[in-house]
Amino acid sequence: MHRQGIYERYIKRPQDFLCALLASIVLSPVMLVTALLVRKKLGRPVLFTQDRPGKDGKVFKLYKFRSMTSQRDKDGKLLPDEARLTGFGKKLRSTSLDELPELFNVLKGDMSVVGPRPLLVEYLPRYNKHQARRHEVRPGITGLAQVHGRNAISWEEKFGWDVKYVEHVTFLGDWKIIFLTVMAVLKREGISAVGEATMGEFTEKES
Repeated sequence: MHRQGIYERYIKRPQDFLCALLASIVLSPVMLVTALLVRKKLGRPVLFTQDRPGKDGKVFKLYKFRSMTSQRDKDGKLLPDEARLTGFGKKLRSTSLDELPELFNVLKGDMSVVGPRPLLVEYLPRYNKHQARRHEVRPGITGLAQVHGRNAISWEEKFGWDVKYVEHVTFLGDWKIIFLTVMAVLKREGISAVGEATMGEFTEKES
């Protein structure tokens, strides 16, 4: 069971709020331009919202800039991600600009700057006991898995990094992850898994 240290108990949340507030102010021109481009190239809505599980599995609304079209097949079902992800959408994702609205999730307290990435609600019953530990802390905009391969690593590896983070939440560790994240974004590393638009679906519940 996860035990909070002094940093996590008293410092991490105020630090998250201040970092998200400053980043929102500094990056507001970038966010405005991105929003206008999304509106022009992909139409409305500009923001993509989706239910995601947070700390202790509590569901919240995740905010991102839209990066896909709303193309559907003849039966009205959305086409696969790779068919709806345009060149513009790929650029948004490769630069991580699509994730900037998540700063508002951090301000609200749904997320942290650093923590396991919030995945899909339907994955909750698929986790084994070890994997489910990723929900013992707030999800983050970035985390250990994101600086160790992002979407280019397997689910098993990703969950391993997530749980390792849960077991070692520290001030220096968080700032190291933030620094490494900036480097990974600049290099545009690990954007997608092989043969996928981003990452394939997590389907197996391993023992």
